[in-house]
Amino acid sequence: MPLKDGGMEENMDFGELVTIAAWVIIGIIVIWIIVTSIRIVPQANAFVIERLGAYNGTWQVGLHFKVPVIDRVAKKVSLKEHVLDFPPQPVITKDNVTMEIDTVIYYQVTDPKLFTYGVEHPIAAIENLAATTLRNIIGELELDGTLTGREYINSKIREVLDEATDPWGIKINRVEVKNITPPHDIQTAMEKQMRAERERREAILRAEGEKKSAILVAEGNKESMILNAEAKKEAQIREAEGEAQAILLVQKATADGIEMLNQSRPTEPIIALKGLEAFEKAADGRATKIIIPSEIQGLAGLTTSVKELIKDDDIAGPESRRSVKTVPAGSAEIKSTK
Repeated sequence: MPLKDGGMEENMDFGELVTIAAWVIIGIIVIWIIVTSIRIVPQANAFVIERLGAYNGTWQVGLHFKVPVIDRVAKKVSLKEHVLDFPPQPVITKDNVTMEIDTVIYYQVTDPKLFTYGVEHPIAAIENLAATTLRNIIGELELDGTLTGREYINSKIREVLDEATDPWGIKINRVEVKNITPPHDIQTAMEKQMRAERERREAILRAEGEKKSAILVAEGNKESMILNAEAKKEAQIREAEGEAQAILLVQKATADGIEMLNQSRPTEPIIALKGLEAFEKAADGRATKIIIPSEIQGLAGLTTSVKELIKDDDIAGPESRRSVKTVPAGSAEIKSTK
């Protein structure tokens, strides 16, 4: 009996251990299920939840608990703005020029449910839609319009893509044409055209500069001539004023001299002598005709006779000197004594 009781006790201890282990395992599983059912949605994200395979709801930012086994997170959606850089797409312009254009698209998910269930592979769908839209727009433009119409191309692509992706829960914020690469021969022709245009502008600017320079030189010459003419005019005016003042001074001096002579009451011989001095100045050889007053003629004859007598007296010597006697005006008497 004692051996039998000991075996039963051992069996009971083993059963209890199994039970405890089972409960422990169950507790761990329950804790794991609870922990995994608690979800935290971070900022700028959203979780799409399905229950038994059907859409149940969308979790926004915060702490959430899902029913184990029944609920599952179907898709984690980022609500941030995304950038898609598509590879260059070959396009043909209206004037049959083939070129490559690559675009950059900025989009944002606005409805996680539509983004999850709206279209399969939404990024690929946007890329293909952008390529076809770009070809349609470029096909309506010529080469020059394509190169200069980036804003038109951007706005047109954004408008079409935004309308097409609205049922997918996607908002197209912006579309930018990144590069436009025309063929090599077109690039060479454009470079030549640009070089010719730059040379033309340079020639125009040079011509305008020379024109302005010539105008400035002409204006400078004009101003110089005007100033010279004004200076010459001023000099002539000053010279005329000087001559006028000199004439006035001479006339005043002459008048003063005449007045002084009148005041001094000169005698007739003095007046005759002054007449001879004036006649000497008049007969300086410049005049071809000289009018001599009768009084001066008589006086001149008398003077000549006196000079002849003096010469003869010098030749004859002291013994045969002549004497000259002055008589009143109107008559002259010459006597000689030997």
